[in-house]
Amino acid sequence: MAREHLIILAGIIAAMHQGKLPPAIPALEAALSISLIEAGFLLSLVQLAGMTVGLFMGLAADKIGLRKSLLTGLIIIMLASFAGGFSTHVATLLVCRAMEGLGFLLIVLPAPGLIRRLVAPQLLSRRLGLWGCYMGFGTGFALLLGPWFIEHFGWANWWWLLSVLTLVVTVLIVQKIPPDPVEQTAHSTPEHGWQSRLQLTLKAPGPWLIAIIFAMYSSQWLSVVGFLPTLYAQAGFSGGMVGVLTASVALINVTGNFGGGQLLHRGVLPQHLLFGGFTIMAMGSVLTFGSATESWPVLRFVAVLCFSAVGGMIPAALFSLAMQVAPSENTVSTTVGWMQQWSSFGQFAGPPLVAAVAVGVGGWQWTWAVTGSAALVGILLARVLSARLA
Repeated sequence: MAREHLIILAGIIAAMHQGKLPPAIPALEAALSISLIEAGFLLSLVQLAGMTVGLFMGLAADKIGLRKSLLTGLIIIMLASFAGGFSTHVATLLVCRAMEGLGFLLIVLPAPGLIRRLVAPQLLSRRLGLWGCYMGFGTGFALLLGPWFIEHFGWANWWWLLSVLTLVVTVLIVQKIPPDPVEQTAHSTPEHGWQSRLQLTLKAPGPWLIAIIFAMYSSQWLSVVGFLPTLYAQAGFSGGMVGVLTASVALINVTGNFGGGQLLHRGVLPQHLLFGGFTIMAMGSVLTFGSATESWPVLRFVAVLCFSAVGGMIPAALFSLAMQVAPSENTVSTTVGWMQQWSSFGQFAGPPLVAAVAVGVGGWQWTWAVTGSAALVGILLARVLSARLA
């Protein structure tokens, strides 16, 4: 296995930890007596670290060392997942999920820089395209395997299995990825200082626009995919079928990530991908959850597949735009950290809001109003961004 593929594998493992919870929600409701809104917070609390310190982790990535950051994140996730499997109360599980969020952030922020360090320039765009698929792959695998595993071995063993897999990846990275190079003295000069980069980033409108747009995307995607296992279980599907249906929705997101990168390579403007992605997400959520399609389950499933697949173009577009709107070459990682922070905020806020609406109206039929509103804001902000780039 190529060294850069190990970095991508680390991202997939981190995403599996994010995706391990949705299939376990019915089991956790029975074992720990959690409510639907508490389940929403369990889905979103993994984003707490990214929501609060994403920008500063982006600032500090070079100082910490990319490899060291990645390994630290893997160890945190491994230990938090191991401890989480012993939880007998929802509060303990919430704390462990928050720690997993910190580990996730320490993995995904330095990973693109590590890939850039390890591959030849002519291969970089393709490898970064593969990296963009880590979330869909990891979440999809977790959603596919989780229901079957939990049904046969229990949710705690599911947590411990992923902890062991994380340990294996950690050992491989220690063995195969070379240590971080000695810090260059240029990084400590005043013009490269973190205060200067922070001010440049936060004073520029571009990083704010792409960051909030990312939040509008991530809030929709996690809200819909995160509650699909619960939705399908309530509809009477078996655990295995729930896993297949939900994993299909998560995995097809990879086609959007990859396809968006190919379209960008062929000259399609990233803002056009934003318009198309948000429009299809809005339409898909209306068809998936609207009461008018209640008797059309096949149409609903096709709609949610389109929601995830076409929406997957949005992250590819935003990472491309980050290179354009960063105020200087030295603020790209800071801009990406700011974007990650808002993405985490969207994932933190979306599921509890959708759960609260579902509880308030007694069903999922108004979910589209929440996700559709986020899509509309995304389209409006994309128009502002497009006008600034024109």
